[in-house]
Amino acid sequence: MAVIATPGNTPASLAAKAATATIPIVFGVAEDPVTLGLVSSLARPGGNITGINLFASEIDDKRLGLMHELLPKADRFAVLINPANPTTAEATSKALKRAAPGLGIKLVFFNATTSAEIDAAFSAIAAQRVDALFIAPDAFFGSRATQFVTLTARNRIAASCFPSEMVTAGLLMSYGTSIGDVFRQVGVYTGSILKGAKPADLPVLQSTKFEFIINLQTARSLGLDIPPTLLARADEVIE
Repeated sequence: MAVIATPGNTPASLAAKAATATIPIVFGVAEDPVTLGLVSSLARPGGNITGINLFASEIDDKRLGLMHELLPKADRFAVLINPANPTTAEATSKALKRAAPGLGIKLVFFNATTSAEIDAAFSAIAAQRVDALFIAPDAFFGSRATQFVTLTARNRIAASCFPSEMVTAGLLMSYGTSIGDVFRQVGVYTGSILKGAKPADLPVLQSTKFEFIINLQTARSLGLDIPPTLLARADEVIE
């Protein structure tokens, strides 16, 4: 028996859904899977597909608020989105545009869909003299941690991301779902299906474990003083 697992990847989940109505699929998506058309309801997904909602886009506004607390004097933020992932890009753009005025923040949007375009975007971001960078939740961006760390260090840009792994690699801060927990849950559902469970009978899960990570070493290299109250709220502080 075969099972298609697409953890943490909305485009792959949508492609799998379009490709087969018979092979079981276990997804991990950043947005509401009902709105995406993956399932008919969370409690009763129906058909051949189930999985977990990561709540990546739903917490964009909170991540922006944490950045504002961390950088209270910053008022001009770059936002990097991936137009090749239009669902997530649109959700992030809407959430940030809704939240920014209340924080007194001006947003400047940039696009990148390839490694070369990330390099080009950073050149444009540097020219705009922004105070910080908000990296949209995106599987491709998450796979380019080393590139982002190199570019943010070179350009001395304080950056926020969704996956904690990018902060471990050297970015300033992250707030998002525990990706390790998501992969574990997708694995559990995949194992259940291989043992005979039907996707239609497995309710869609919703992430409940979120992590706020700060890289204090990166903060020091950028000359930033992190408020003690914010450090106390962090789930992990990387020294």
